[in-house]
Amino acid sequence: MARIREVRAREVFDSRGQPTIEAEIVCDDGSSGRAMAPAGASRGVAEAQELRDHDSPRCNGRGVRQALERVRQIIAPALRGLPIDDQVGIDLRLLELDATPNKRRLGGNTLVAISLAAAHAAAHHLRLPLYVHLRSLARQSGYCCLPAGNGDYLLPLPMVNMISGGLHAGRNLQVQDFLIIPRQARSFAEAMEIVYHVHRILGQLLRSSGYEAYLVADEGGYGPKLRNNEEAIEVILQAIHRSDLHPGRDVVLALDLAASHFYRQGKYQLAPSNKDLDTAAMIELMLSWTNHYPIVSLEDPLAEEDWQGWKLLTQKLGARVQLIGDDLFATNLCRLRWGMGQGIANSILIKPNQAGTLTETLAVMREAQRAGYRLIVSARSGDTEESWLADLAVATGAGQIKVGCITRSERLAKYNQLLRIEEALGHQGQLARPFGDLFEPWTISQ
Repeated sequence: MARIREVRAREVFDSRGQPTIEAEIVCDDGSSGRAMAPAGASRGVAEAQELRDHDSPRCNGRGVRQALERVRQIIAPALRGLPIDDQVGIDLRLLELDATPNKRRLGGNTLVAISLAAAHAAAHHLRLPLYVHLRSLARQSGYCCLPAGNGDYLLPLPMVNMISGGLHAGRNLQVQDFLIIPRQARSFAEAMEIVYHVHRILGQLLRSSGYEAYLVADEGGYGPKLRNNEEAIEVILQAIHRSDLHPGRDVVLALDLAASHFYRQGKYQLAPSNKDLDTAAMIELMLSWTNHYPIVSLEDPLAEEDWQGWKLLTQKLGARVQLIGDDLFATNLCRLRWGMGQGIANSILIKPNQAGTLTETLAVMREAQRAGYRLIVSARSGDTEESWLADLAVATGAGQIKVGCITRSERLAKYNQLLRIEEALGHQGQLARPFGDLFEPWTISQ
């Protein structure tokens, strides 16, 4: 087995034009791998801390030269000589070197780049597609990679951003993302074709109503200054209908509220509606929206520390709506276990850079899967042109992926990789159907 010969890192840039770290690992047989760290705008308090040059005026304190130095002085000597196929051993060594609960010594950005670079290098050494190698790692960790009916792999159903607000679009709306899910698609390629048509017609509708529909938000969605959140939902439903699709049957809606970012002193400040809602009123609003619109998924509808509110919301909506914890769980095993013990949420967003290493990410996925929670593999708003997240989604059979819209190349890198994987798998791959065949006869006025 090949062993690590060299570990190096460099400063590169992410999709928001911010510095980030790229790690590269070279083995003694010449095989190699590299990976970049993504970064979020909407961040949970429990996610791994980034290591940045906050005391330096260079790049407004966002540079990563400290992280590069830690790689050179601490990480590289410690990993040199380790077998590249021992992902768990590599990740445990990284955690020993950091030895902090929130990764503040070496940085979660540093660790995720190194960990994923090792996985790439091992796949290169083994001459395997990355998703095949990652599936092997997942199974070794005790994760059950569920087969897809008659196939061997599940392709994830995409949850695709259409309109953005919150921290992704200058707070033009408080809800951070309005998304569609092509629930009745028979293949990943067909799912993307449906997304294309809805997105194109949505742009036409926004422009015909006098709204901005050329510039894009952080994750590629439109960022119009609409009057309120309901108007965003309704114009997307109109776009679905005008695409000759049925809202609720062919295409359903998902919302990412990122509610922690408009939660102040016990109130949810829902501008531009100028509503200050307590937890009970916020839950009633979610009930109203899910009763009135074909919304099947709510991400962070309450603040990350509003545990009692989450418990009540789960009791009221958890049996019929996907309630996703992102900031709530932060891909953190301790927070997930606490939430599961309290009967909170029924789904978890998986972001490897929130955890820090691939091994920790798989541990969270394994725990969530065993508890019956749904898994949604997710990119960050400040992402990179790499496609490894697509491989992770297929390798684990997570069933859903959330990487943004179809108008920025860092998003398309993941979607296009999934199209390649689907083609390569042929009959061995099948698109996941996490929402089943249930039909709700939702209608909208024309």
